This record gives sequence, structure tokens and C-alpha cells, in this order.
Amino acid sequence: MSNFGSQGVCMYVCLCHGVSDKKIKKLILNEGITDIRGIKKCTALGSQCGKCVRQTKEIINETLAGEYRQAS
Repeated sequence: MSNFGSQGVCMYVCLCHGVSDKKIKKLILNEGITDIRGIKKCTALGSQCGKCVRQTKEIINETLAGEYRQAS
């Protein structure tokens, strides 16, 4: 587990468009987005170089897994 954005530190996932891990987590937790396609609809993530897509998928999976653990 990589603990993206732990301890309140903001990490930019998409440098091309300035999308942070906190923005991605907020979209997942507050807007109910659960996949990369949804994130791309709300941000410009992945539309330039695409290097951020894999890391974004990891953040999605970790955030959803954390929510699942909290719910059970």
C-alpha cells in the first residue's frame, strides 16, 4: 500500500494538468466516481502524456478498499 496523500500532504498525480491525489479522492468519496473514466470526465487527467493513469487507478483501488474496510 502506498498511502497516497497521507498526513495531509498533497501529491500531484497529473503534472500536465495539476490534478492532485486529494482531488481524485474527493471525486471518489463525494461524487461516487469509481473508475478512471469517471475521473477523466471531471478532470483533464490522462489527456496529455497519460503517465498518471496507472497511479490514478491505484488511488481509486486504495480509496475504495479503505471505504469497504470501514463499512465492514
